[in-house]
Amino acid sequence: MIEIRKADHRGRANHGWLQSRHTFSFGSYRDANQQGFSDLLVINDDRVAAAQGFGTHGHRDMEIFSYVLEG
Repeated sequence: MIEIRKADHRGRANHGWLQSRHTFSFGSYRDANQQGFSDLLVINDDRVAAAQGFGTHGHRDMEIFSYVLEG
């Protein structure tokens, strides 16, 4: 069954330059009822401040899909 999870019901992280909403358990956000969906483990809505971004970091055995909404 598909469950709609609105942004204000998802996990949050505020790193100053990065505002993130976590659909599934991720980082320090833990929700026993939201542990991913089959092989899909992470859906994050990340808002990155202008002229900022992620440094080099590894993701072993993962596919990553990113898209830009504006900016």
